[in-house]
Amino acid sequence: MAQAVKKQALGRGLSALLKDPDNNIQSVDDKNADKVVGNIIELDIDAIEINPFQPRSNFNAEALQELASSIRELGVIQPITVRKQDFNKYQLISGERRLRASKIAGLTTIPAYIRIANDNESLTMALVENIQRHDLDPIEIALSYQRLIDEIQLTQEQMSERVGKKRSTIANYLRLLKLDPIIQTGIRDGFISMGHGRAIINIDDHDAQTDIYQKIVSQNLSVRETEALVKNYQESLKPKPAKSKSAVATIDEDDKKAIATYFGTKVDIKIAGNGKGKITIPFHSEEDLNRIVKLIKGS
Repeated sequence: MAQAVKKQALGRGLSALLKDPDNNIQSVDDKNADKVVGNIIELDIDAIEINPFQPRSNFNAEALQELASSIRELGVIQPITVRKQDFNKYQLISGERRLRASKIAGLTTIPAYIRIANDNESLTMALVENIQRHDLDPIEIALSYQRLIDEIQLTQEQMSERVGKKRSTIANYLRLLKLDPIIQTGIRDGFISMGHGRAIINIDDHDAQTDIYQKIVSQNLSVRETEALVKNYQESLKPKPAKSKSAVATIDEDDKKAIATYFGTKVDIKIAGNGKGKITIPFHSEEDLNRIVKLIKGS
């Protein structure tokens, strides 16, 4: 207990240091920066602004109320992390749920780790700490990775080193952003899982994607059933092989002439690929028909 009281007293003392205009610390080289950076300090909640790089955008109201009740009873157990900006102004790096719940609980101050970092470092720290500590939905994670690529120009290999994730894992998240926006929303709202999304992404056509998405939701399909549905769709797009003609489905030209000579008229011979066919013998009058009949009867 004495140790906890000592830490709180230290935090209040450093808070006073930060509110002294003569100690406006802006970089790690400034006087007293070593006393501030990395330490837990009680900050005024009103002096903290939300981090615009925050990956999370959805917060469950009921869960926030539960956390607020816990904070009223036990206080903020895990400090938030902020980046110092101007005099007595800070930007949140991680811990937005704790900050929001603390406001609901009626707190005016909150324990915080203070860091001095540029925007790129702030974005990286926000991404890493939030992915590791909170259950961001897959689309929020994917958007965060994409932001690192777009704004800091990190390669997937570099990002893998920064966030401690396999490159293949990062690639799988990024591929989700190729899904139709309706399906992305479905993943964020929990209607389908990331596994469903990874199966659907193998279809390029967005209309076909949404058709399959509707079937997944309406029929409550599993990931395996979805994969089978996607496979059947892809198979339906493949061109059907043309039926090859059999080698026996031909007639020698001399034989064809012999038949025509025998009946005394041009005959039409058609043979199918399976070897079956028909011979058509035309006649020009009743007399001609009788002649052909006699030939057939052999009389």
